[in-house]
Amino acid sequence: MDRKDIQILKTALSEGTTSPGEIHKYTSIPKSTVHYRLNQLRERGVIKNDLFDIDLSKLGLSLTIISEVYAEFDEGYHDIVGEKLANVEGINQVYFTMGDTDFIVIGHVTDRAMVESVVDSYEAIDQIQRTSSKFVISTVKNERHPINDFEQDTLVEALTQEQSANPI
Repeated sequence: MDRKDIQILKTALSEGTTSPGEIHKYTSIPKSTVHYRLNQLRERGVIKNDLFDIDLSKLGLSLTIISEVYAEFDEGYHDIVGEKLANVEGINQVYFTMGDTDFIVIGHVTDRAMVESVVDSYEAIDQIQRTSSKFVISTVKNERHPINDFEQDTLVEALTQEQSANPI
């Protein structure tokens, strides 16, 4: 990964396009180079797909629920409980964490009845001791592409140092 790859990725994500012609307009990188680099990034698994982001509130999934989940410690519990949480309808992010909380779980639902259903599903998992759930009142920031949270020079420095330390 080099400066051009990062510039192409940042532009693709910020402008919502993978069109070599559109990326060329913003970066002045030749279209053929953009096309080649995008293909290389796909082949290396950096770019997984060309799907567009969806506005969940316009879709009707306007309530975000964030839950802290505390589970019974046992060998392999993080895999077992994590998988059960991941299978709860409406849950789309499950993180096994360090500290007092075992899991952070995030879901997007349509209404309070769905929130109640999610909480009921938590309670049905034997290994869960307790939960603490919160509604999101307003979203301050929700950057779906973390690469956009960095200046290009910061990424170039960090990623090229990492690549030279750990060659593929």
